[in-house]
Amino acid sequence: MAAFVLSLLPVVEMQGQANRVKPPTSNSTPAKPKPPKKPAKPTQPAKPTTPSRPSAPSVNTSPRADEVITVKGVSFKMIGVQGGTFTMGATSEQGSDAYDDEKPAHQVTLSTFSIGETEVTQELWQAVMGSNPSRFSGPRRPVEKVSWEDCQNFIRELNSLTGRHFRLPTEAEWEYAARGGRKANGHKYAGSSAIDNVAWYWDNSGSQTHDVATKRANELGLYDMSGNVWEWCQDWKGDYSSSSQTNPKGPSSGSSRVSRGGSWIDDARCCRVSLRRNYTPSGRDIDLGLRLAF
Repeated sequence: MAAFVLSLLPVVEMQGQANRVKPPTSNSTPAKPKPPKKPAKPTQPAKPTTPSRPSAPSVNTSPRADEVITVKGVSFKMIGVQGGTFTMGATSEQGSDAYDDEKPAHQVTLSTFSIGETEVTQELWQAVMGSNPSRFSGPRRPVEKVSWEDCQNFIRELNSLTGRHFRLPTEAEWEYAARGGRKANGHKYAGSSAIDNVAWYWDNSGSQTHDVATKRANELGLYDMSGNVWEWCQDWKGDYSSSSQTNPKGPSSGSSRVSRGGSWIDDARCCRVSLRRNYTPSGRDIDLGLRLAF
């Protein structure tokens, strides 16, 4: 029996050794723990799309040559006005003479256009329309007693005869040209700060109109943009805005159309380049005429 017990002891000891875990030796390096995974970055929300701004209106400021046009034997000159930017309304040289409807002064940019060297004369109106409505008769005097509607009829007939695209100037075009365009010298009237140099008005007119181009021209070679007769513009009358504008055409509707420039029956204050007046489109008067543009 004792022999049997002794024979089992080595087996038990070996089994015990097999189950032991050896401690690490001094030369062994423990494995580095793996770093924890970084949390995933939150998904960024999509940036809102900025709406594209509408492109600015096209502005052609190339120079344009003057042009002489003849209709049924009557010739008239159109002056090329190079486009540019100017301050429209109650500028400093207008001083305390400026009315509220000339304010606020504001920046306007215009494309190149052409405008009549003078007002439309009675001989040109007669040649196109076959009649002359004017009170003060004379072939080289400006036509007057014409309404805005009459002017539209005249322009349609003129365009039919010439194949051109004449029109009335916009109010902004009229003022830019009266001031002298890019050649402007900051005058109160069209071509001078001394009104008698450039205008037929109440103090010197003798209570009547005068032949066109008998006073001094302005910087662009335009006559009578102050005095002689008021000149219709294409625009409806509206209030000014302080914001900058490009090729403005006035309100889309209204009750009266703009006229500019003063006349033989007006005082100096009414002949300034920034002064505005308005009539109903059917209105006619002995001091109301027109100047062409295209």
